[in-house]
Amino acid sequence: MASESLTTNDLEYALPPTLIAQQPAEQRGSSRLMVLQAGVEEPTAIGRFDALLLEQLRPGDLVVANEARVLHARIPLRRPTGGAGEVLLLAPAEQQPASADTCRWVAMARPARKFRAGEPVATERATAVAVNMVERVGSQTWTVELPCALDDVPGWLLEHGELPLPPYVTERGQDEGRYQTVHARVDGSVAAPTAGLHFDEALWARVRELCDVAHVTLHVGAGTFLPVAEGSLDAHVMHHERYEVSSATDEAVRKAQTEGRRIVAIGTTTTRVLEHVYGAGAQVEPTARAGSTDLFILPGHRWACVGALLTNFHLPRSTLVALVMAFHGREATLGAYRRAVDERMRFYSFGDAMFLHGPPAS
Repeated sequence: MASESLTTNDLEYALPPTLIAQQPAEQRGSSRLMVLQAGVEEPTAIGRFDALLLEQLRPGDLVVANEARVLHARIPLRRPTGGAGEVLLLAPAEQQPASADTCRWVAMARPARKFRAGEPVATERATAVAVNMVERVGSQTWTVELPCALDDVPGWLLEHGELPLPPYVTERGQDEGRYQTVHARVDGSVAAPTAGLHFDEALWARVRELCDVAHVTLHVGAGTFLPVAEGSLDAHVMHHERYEVSSATDEAVRKAQTEGRRIVAIGTTTTRVLEHVYGAGAQVEPTARAGSTDLFILPGHRWACVGALLTNFHLPRSTLVALVMAFHGREATLGAYRRAVDERMRFYSFGDAMFLHGPPAS
């Protein structure tokens, strides 16, 4: 099906609420994995993640993962009227204040319409300090000013913010460290690259025995988790998300492409970076390995870098389901999701995963 004919209804599937994972698996790697050949609805295997994943990897594969680390980016606030509110930091603002003691961020605000420009609001955690609401920049977004330097934001948020667990995780209290990957190195994301949550250090060591491993950074923001607007998918506008590719990863990817070796993407965020920088028609200069991407991968996408994809089971009507359909085919994806429901597999961030062997169906 061509992308122009796809609507949000094409991204819909039925999911019993009881299959939405509220807790991570008891141990990283002990979740379940469904293995599929791209374009083929029937899985070739379903089993324990760590053992089954290793069976899918081949000598010569280049495995690429996202090393973004989740900030404590949700800041509970108290408005001057006494009402509660919060902001979720998305990305540093393009224009920063002259003072090195403050910084500005674009943030999703709730309730967005009840804040006032120029209004200082107080944080709720630890010792209350003032956050300034600078200006409203969208229906749900504001520019906010924090009382710390940009480089000090991760530490400041540890004191005043909260880890932004997804809204469908209603059972709180689990170890917050389980919402970070063990390979997370670079602060800046507002959501975890969840395919990487299945790996512990021991599994990464086994992967490195079999394959080459490299890392990219994509700081997950609104572009990944905002719902798709009603109607044609072509009308949906992705938010820009910041990425970075190290010189070592750049060399490894280009070498693998030249040699015809398979590139295995751990997660949809890694996939978007690789296809943005190294995909068909990419306009990124070889020396420009950092920037932002608003790439929306839809069925019909010309795959030129990613040859296999590991990913979790995603929300209906999401850009992530559209990306999986671009790799696996719409009907095959819906069939795999139905099979996952029948198998009582666990969905979303703390859930199980699927491994898609290429070449992509599209």
